[in-house]
Amino acid sequence: MWGKKMKIEIFGPGCWKCKQLEENTRKALQELKIDIKIEKVTDISKIIEKVSMTPAIVIEGEVKSEGRIPDINEIKKWLK
Repeated sequence: MWGKKMKIEIFGPGCWKCKQLEENTRKALQELKIDIKIEKVTDISKIIEKVSMTPAIVIEGEVKSEGRIPDINEIKKWLK
């Protein structure tokens, strides 16, 4: 589907919200039949360089969501 490997990053310390965001992202990827590795960013210094609130999802360097858990359909729209 993609000519190059897409980069997906989930920013957060590992709380339940971060885990839910990762789970929703994995489900969205599975439903779209896209095989992409999700990189988890838990280092606080790296988190504050990129986002102001967690959980956050960054796709191809673009912050898509901060401070909330987007649902699977919203994530799928970003991935298409």
